[in-house]
Order: sequence, then structure tokens, then C-alpha cells
Amino acid sequence: MHDIVLTGGRVIDPSQGLDAITDIAFSDGKVAAIGDNLASRGAKNRQDVSGKIVTPGLIDIHAHVYWGATYLGVEPERVARASGTTTFVDAGTAGAGTFAGFRKLIIEPCPLRIVAFLNISHAGIYGYGPGFMVGETAELRLLHAGACVRVARHNADIICGVKVRLGSNVSELVGIGALDVAIEAAEELDLPVMVHIGPPPPRRKDILERLRPGDILTHCCRMFPNAATDRGRNVRREVEEARARGIVFDVGHGRGSFDFDVARAMVDNGFLPDVLSSDVHVQSIGGPAFDVLVTMSKFLSMGVPLSDVVAAATCNPAKAISRPELGTLKPGSPGDAVVLTLNDGKFEYRDSLNATMIGSKKLEPAGMIVAGTRWE
Repeated sequence: MHDIVLTGGRVIDPSQGLDAITDIAFSDGKVAAIGDNLASRGAKNRQDVSGKIVTPGLIDIHAHVYWGATYLGVEPERVARASGTTTFVDAGTAGAGTFAGFRKLIIEPCPLRIVAFLNISHAGIYGYGPGFMVGETAELRLLHAGACVRVARHNADIICGVKVRLGSNVSELVGIGALDVAIEAAEELDLPVMVHIGPPPPRRKDILERLRPGDILTHCCRMFPNAATDRGRNVRREVEEARARGIVFDVGHGRGSFDFDVARAMVDNGFLPDVLSSDVHVQSIGGPAFDVLVTMSKFLSMGVPLSDVVAAATCNPAKAISRPELGTLKPGSPGDAVVLTLNDGKFEYRDSLNATMIGSKKLEPAGMIVAGTRWE
């Protein structure tokens, strides 16, 4: 007898090339089976999800969930309920000097899965608040590859990479040197770097030239300057070349890093970001980003196929953080799934420049399974 069976839903799992009306069963915290008439074999809990979509639990590869210790942090449970996110990847809120508290106070008690990029800055993202920002990579003395490596090795079950923020308002005079330190640590750990790209300096081209296959450029739909597209709405050559070398492009919407014009141009040129993420934090949770499901809805409304949108929030981020057991509904995988409704209508979306788009699609959560248990 299965613990839970969801019946009659449209199950979409890009990791298996699956898009079908069928049932899915969960037992002992894992996906037990996918197929027709599973409830006939017995189920402790049967839920009819006809007319709804069932996908692997969503993975938000760019979030800030170190709540309470940093101004940026939001409560992961609150975001999960609104979005169907079952795995949060914290994008460098904590550094080597602040990670122990993050693990003990937030990650370990959380009923959801949290993995993290460790900030190359020893203090993490510390100097951020209403009306001010002190860039954590602007002070070279805070960038310590050795400390980063030690803490990452001690927390290898959680840390999936190294985060570095670059831009004139973050790394200031240190500039691209912060990336060099981050790459040094990441190479020692055999992990990817996630790079925040802000206004230059450093330039987009200089950043991309340094990145290695598997490294992640977040905020890939940011506005001019350092946009991925030119004035002719073409994807820039160095961006195309970087993808060909295996660089991963992540949306990282946030409060100030998403431009509809850039995103549309990328989509129109067939350059869909590899990963759709929210960059949810205290200044974006109330808009324009909200959560990863809103980001997915924006790309659906731009004409991106549903299967591609789901892949960009499930199996693609799982691959990017080397967690292939996540973002899938293969039998034996962790029992994380989300039930969604896909609504048609007219929905107003905003970007980071306060431009509006009237979209025709909106995804909304209708239920979650976390570790094989219904999560309310």
C-alpha cells in the first residue's frame, strides 16, 4: 500500500521526457511509482488532481533564506507555501565566518531542503539595508580562499558552490579580482562558481572569459549596461560563446536584475536561460520577483513551452548543483512534488524597471509533497 497517490493529473517530468495524464505514488519518503490506476493497489491517502499539473518539486537556485541574521533573508517556509518550492539554494548570503549559524539555526530545523553557495567574502552579504549597501567583495581582506575551502569541506553535504558578487556597486575597486579568488577556492573544491553580474566594471566579456564549464552567471536578463543582448536585440557573441563552453545562465530575477526587453530578446533568439530562479529576498518578495513560480509564469507568457519552463526550475538546476536525484519524479528519487494550476487570462507582471507585461498565463500552487508527505 502506498502512502500517497495523486490521481488523474498531468504529470510533467522533463528529466524523463514525461508529459502524460497519469497517477504518481509516494511511499517511505520517496517516489514509488508512476502509472495508471495506482490507487487500486491501495493508498493511505488518495488525492484526485484531475485538471491540474504535477511536477517535481521546484528548485529555486537563487534565493536568500538566512532569515534573522541578515537583512536580505526571508523565511523559506513562507516562500515555499506561495510557490511550491521544495528545494532552496541560498545564493551566498553566508560566508565562511557566518555559515555555522546559518546551518544550525535555519537549515537543520527547516522541513524543506536547503543547499547553499558559500560567499567568497568571509562575512557573506552583510552590509545591505534600506537605502544603503556595502559591497562584501569591495574589501580584499575579506576575500579568503582558504577559509572558504575549509568551511565548504566541513559542510560538503550542503555547500554546492562558491558565490561572488561583482559590479561597480559591490566589488568596487577590487573588481574582477574577487572572481579570481572565488575561482581559486572553487577549483580546490571542484565546485562551480555562481557569479552575480552588476553594472560595470567589470565588463560582461571579462567575466565570461574567466568562467569555466559548469560555472553559473546569474542575473543573465539584467538591463543595460552589462546586458546579454545588444541594441539590435541580438544575443551578444561572447554570451553565445560562453554557453557553447558550458557556462550556465540563470535568471536570478530579484529586485533590480530583470528586464523584460532583454528577456524577450533572448527568448526570441532561441536563447532560453538554463535556469529560472527568483533571487527572492526581503526587497523582492513583495515584487517584482515574488518567487520562482512568478518567474516561470513570466516566461510562459513570453511563449516559452511549459515543458521547458518546468525543466528550468527542476532538472536543470538539479544538474547545475550536481544533485541529479532532485528535480525528478523517477521512482526511488526523493518524494518531492508540486501540484499546480495553469490559469489563462490577463495577468499583469512587472520587471525591475517597473515596466509592465500583460501575460496570458499564470501558474499557481495547489499542493505540495515534501519527502513523501503532504505539506500544508
